[in-house]
Amino acid sequence: MLTTLRIKNLALVADLTVQLQPGYNVITGETGAGKSILIGALNLILGERAERNLIRGGCDSCSVEAVFDVARLKSSLKTFLDENGLEPCEENQLVLKRTFTNAGTNRQFVNGSPTTLNVLAAIGEWLVDIHGPHDHQSLLHPARQLAILDAFGGLAEDRAAFGRWVDRRAALVLEKSALIVDEQTYAQQLDLLRFQVKEISSARLQADEDQQVEQEHQRASNAARLLQLAQVALDLLDESENSLLTQAGIVGRTLQELQRVDAGAAPLLELHEQGVAALRELQSGLSRYAEKVDIDPTRLSELEERLNLIHSLKRKYGASLAEVLAFGEEARQKLQSLEQRDGELARLNAELTKVEGELWRQGQILSTRRRKVIPQLGKKVSQQLADLGFQQSRFDVAIHTASKDEFTANGARFTHHGFDQIEFQFAPNPGEPPRPLRAIASSGEMARVMLAIKTVLAAEDEIPVLIFDEVDANVGGERANTVGDKMRQIAAKRQVLCITHLPQVAATAGAHYLVTKQVKDGRTLSDIKLLGRKERVVELTRMLGGQSDAARKHAEALLAGQ
Repeated sequence: MLTTLRIKNLALVADLTVQLQPGYNVITGETGAGKSILIGALNLILGERAERNLIRGGCDSCSVEAVFDVARLKSSLKTFLDENGLEPCEENQLVLKRTFTNAGTNRQFVNGSPTTLNVLAAIGEWLVDIHGPHDHQSLLHPARQLAILDAFGGLAEDRAAFGRWVDRRAALVLEKSALIVDEQTYAQQLDLLRFQVKEISSARLQADEDQQVEQEHQRASNAARLLQLAQVALDLLDESENSLLTQAGIVGRTLQELQRVDAGAAPLLELHEQGVAALRELQSGLSRYAEKVDIDPTRLSELEERLNLIHSLKRKYGASLAEVLAFGEEARQKLQSLEQRDGELARLNAELTKVEGELWRQGQILSTRRRKVIPQLGKKVSQQLADLGFQQSRFDVAIHTASKDEFTANGARFTHHGFDQIEFQFAPNPGEPPRPLRAIASSGEMARVMLAIKTVLAAEDEIPVLIFDEVDANVGGERANTVGDKMRQIAAKRQVLCITHLPQVAATAGAHYLVTKQVKDGRTLSDIKLLGRKERVVELTRMLGGQSDAARKHAEALLAGQ
């Protein structure tokens, strides 16, 4: 449900926060007071286009923020937020915010995360349905109508079963398409795969071989230089007249003389002996290293050839040898599959035939059950319309089921929803043929048809917030009482926000909000407040036509009857 709506610098609103209630909320006020601003604000938060002329005069920007309690939302909102990189809802609170400026900058946020208008609109489709002279009407979309029909008929499992067969068929078609190529392309693919498999397998690669070869090649290519440096170091240690070990011997004899004169110098002689031992160990190590350095042009050539091969394979098939080996294995499997193409195609065709047979069987079952449900839905909605003043109207659902030939001829795509296309239709007057619901021109007719459908589908429809604007167009007398009753019926299952001019419709609400307009500091401002019972009597009296005692008593009677 919508718990909070804050509007800042939108049209006549400077800064307004509305705390809405569960169940049935009604909004009233004199014409021009600003009731439509609330609908406009919700349209903005639901991703509709923002016009800069909506920004309050003298302001640079406008913002709308809405907080929804999504604890009872059945749709997989959490998954949707994760997939779009948005923050999760804390304590089941979904926070939507939108700002736009005179410069044309639009920014929108979901739970504090920046997002796109498309994402905002997608979330809005789950949360709010606005009925009236506005565009945000999900019931006008054929796909939404089909979902409602299935929900009304309890066909969710049949629909899901059909969808699973569609997924299975798609997987088989994809697998088959990889095998069906013309003979020239087939031969080229075979040649390429055979070459790739042979090139990688004949190299006999090891996963970490490239590092070892690199190191060995580095040593082999610099063997002469390594041997030269080792010999220079050996000469400096022991093989020249001024070698380190020769000089160390002189230092040692000097320290021995020092010790004979002063026994306290013994530690210095020990340090000298340790240093000499380290130098001799270094000399031995250098000698062994020099013996291992092998200037072998043949080995160097072999290493260069191996290294070039490794680099070539990595350029072609992957950044590392592990990736090259993985590519080789995948190519081997593809080659095996292509070499056995005829057998694979026969297997896939047989399985496709089986799957499509089951797919068509499930589709026919789903279509048959839908056709049985349609008269029931039409009858119930027509009954609701009769209560709303359309005594001889007719609501119907047109359905077309595609045949196998139509799918084959048109190349139509299989959907997860069956082979049916439906459209809600309405004939308001006897003798007139039903017309698609989307073709209804009168907002009053549209709103009442939507109200009838929503009353029938209140238990099945998942959209938690329903907003009705101008549902009372061309309605009066006893029909107004009926509209109010139906609003209350729907509100038992959903949160309802209704903008109305009829006191009978307003009196049935659990929460009554009044929109007023006033001039402050030379500027016109719209405001809204939640009315108490006495204030409701005053407002209902105004809506009844005045402040007479008769009007006031009528207002009190309307409230007392709730």
